[in-house]
Amino acid sequence: MFIVLGATGHIGSELVNQLDAAGEKVIAIVHDTGKADDIRTANVERIVLDVGKTAPLHDLFRRGRRAFLLNPPADPSGDTDEAETATVRAITDALPGSGLEKIVVASTYGAKSGERIGDLSVLFDFEQQAEASGVPTAINRAAYYYTNLDMLLESAREGVLQTPFPGDMRLPMVSPVDIAKAAASRLLSEADDVGIRYVEGPRRYTFDDVATAFSTALGRPVRLETIPRNKWEESFRAVGFSPEAARAYARMTAVTVDGPHLPADPLRGDVALLDHIRSLNGQ
Repeated sequence: MFIVLGATGHIGSELVNQLDAAGEKVIAIVHDTGKADDIRTANVERIVLDVGKTAPLHDLFRRGRRAFLLNPPADPSGDTDEAETATVRAITDALPGSGLEKIVVASTYGAKSGERIGDLSVLFDFEQQAEASGVPTAINRAAYYYTNLDMLLESAREGVLQTPFPGDMRLPMVSPVDIAKAAASRLLSEADDVGIRYVEGPRRYTFDDVATAFSTALGRPVRLETIPRNKWEESFRAVGFSPEAARAYARMTAVTVDGPHLPADPLRGDVALLDHIRSLNGQ
């Protein structure tokens, strides 16, 4: 039995489909009762559970053989680092004594020790605490999600993309579909397939490439506007981020811009940037 956290998200839903197609039985963990109805297959048991509660999660882990662990994103109107650190602790505290033979942890490029640098520090702690649980741990560090670009569709239709990233900066990017495929592969591989692997798309893109992809998909010119560094926090606040979340996301962006991590031998997926952008536009 495989356990999948975040089973109705971009990655989790695709992973559930991958495991189901392989004939595996899955326990799909969802936070929202309404979303549980989206999962309709005989091989998948749907369970609504708050992953911020260690005891029931531990009981659930005891039913499984292997598990995919994804720390859910916190509401940016609150303190995201504080909330996400709390769920990391709840999830990893549920692992010791669970009997799981292997876990796959969803992490990110650039994960590192630090103070309030958003996903980079939160997911580094996730990695460390998962490995400390004693359960054999495979860590998949994924590149910048294509789905981070989804919120830009409406402004692209107006002909402008605003981003903190310089237009010529080359950045690893990846589709959640390919992240899920990599997760499925490691969930199904030998128990000693552990440690960190990197996952990205078929090639690396610049944000000039992103603007070109939107232009191609929309059939109109799309211009890139780079937000100045001293306006990053303000730009996050403008879309509803709390002061704490805006500061953490700005610090995370600065680390990425100042030195993106470019591994030499990543696992490469198949979904191209343009294919994802076209799907946003219903193509």
